[in-house]
Amino acid sequence: MKYMKTVIAAILSVLLLCGCAPSEQTAQIAATTLPVWEFSSRLCGGTPITVTRLVTEQISCLHDYSLNVRQVKAAEAAETIVISGAGLEAFLDDLLRNASVIDASKGIPLLCNAEEGDHDEEEHHHHEEDPHIWLSPENAKAMARNICTGLSARYPEYAQTFEGNLDGLLTDLTALQQYGEDALAELKCRKLITFHDGFSYFAKAFDLTILKAVEEESGSEASAQELIELITLVEEQSLPAVFTEANGSTSAAGVIARETGCRSYALDMAMSGNSYFDAMYHNIDTIKEALG
Repeated sequence: MKYMKTVIAAILSVLLLCGCAPSEQTAQIAATTLPVWEFSSRLCGGTPITVTRLVTEQISCLHDYSLNVRQVKAAEAAETIVISGAGLEAFLDDLLRNASVIDASKGIPLLCNAEEGDHDEEEHHHHEEDPHIWLSPENAKAMARNICTGLSARYPEYAQTFEGNLDGLLTDLTALQQYGEDALAELKCRKLITFHDGFSYFAKAFDLTILKAVEEESGSEASAQELIELITLVEEQSLPAVFTEANGSTSAAGVIARETGCRSYALDMAMSGNSYFDAMYHNIDTIKEALG
């Protein structure tokens, strides 16, 4: 009996010591949208750092976005928040004021919105500068480098891992750019009408021209006058297609397609969904099919 008491006492001592031992704290990062979440997650591969994505809904823009309770808690709990930047996350201003932030847009030249000034700014929610920088693979490389630099500064013990992961990410982005250039080199038409004003960087990356970008949202579709102008433009330019946004309105594009005989295709903003790369390859393939 005395022996059993000694054994039990020893087991309890071990359990108490294990319970009191400090556990390793996992670093928590929150990233706003699909591109910066995917880039951050890849960079953090092989480390104990976890990356939480804040915006997970299928959306076409963040102009009027607001966080839900889950997202606010995730942002407040994060040690670091990675943002796309360039004004995209204006809805996060209050939370970011006292947070540790990595801005992926640092140093990237910004384009003005297509058709800037053609519509009432307040009604159509235009920004002075276009924040959709990730739709250019070269910009995406700069974003990845910015995130890597920010992560290395905050977690220097993993800097070598971040750098190694960055090499692989840059290789994939280079392959994406090359694929687009090769696939779209021989297009019969290089002119686009889009029903979202965020594709300027994509067009520039692959030598395309956006003739008109219409910011159409549910409840604020293109007016009759705009539709007439767009139909005329399609006919004058002999455009084979017009392009909606995958999560946006298709109302005006449907009217134009019926009136002119052109086809309507959906492009992806690559801001939500499961894979930035899948969305970008889809866009390239869609443009080739529509305009090739």
